[in-house]
Amino acid sequence: MTHAAGTGLVVVDVQNDFADPEGSLYVRGGEMVVAFLNREVTRALNYGATIVYTQDWHPETTPHFQKDGGIWPVHCVRHTWGAAFHPGLTVSGETVRKGADGKDGYSGFSVRDPGSGDVSATRLEALLRENGVERLVICGLATDYCVVETVMDALRLNFPTTVLEEGIRAVDLRPGDGDRAITRMREGGAQIA
Repeated sequence: MTHAAGTGLVVVDVQNDFADPEGSLYVRGGEMVVAFLNREVTRALNYGATIVYTQDWHPETTPHFQKDGGIWPVHCVRHTWGAAFHPGLTVSGETVRKGADGKDGYSGFSVRDPGSGDVSATRLEALLRENGVERLVICGLATDYCVVETVMDALRLNFPTTVLEEGIRAVDLRPGDGDRAITRMREGGAQIA
């Protein structure tokens, strides 16, 4: 995949709680994407593409967590090991944090208030537009949650989008969730490469 000028590489949530086997919400094989993503980051840098990383950045208490009425174990609590990027990941670009105010932040582009259901934008779209990004390459964790939601928002915002299948892994809470997410992205207009 060529990361020419005008392309944005969005690396989704490659954080310890997802990408390390000791993480509280470990995505099976999550650590295996790091070397691949680093090669993509190097290529993007060589071509002058914009690179942005998304990062879950939750407070200690949020309706997103099981202990507070949500569906997920506690994960990616800001300023903790679990919220930090995987130490092997090359981070060379801006970071967009999501969920910092207790909202659900599946997509890198938007967050949802768990009480009211109101959706608001993160700064990702504005950051990409300011950098002249016209098309996106997306990879990271997890295929069936934050990757698929980021991709679907990117398509809704009229960014032609390619998903690098070698650079994603799924939670698969229900067997096949990852495959269904790939189908949803492809049917939505994303190229799966």
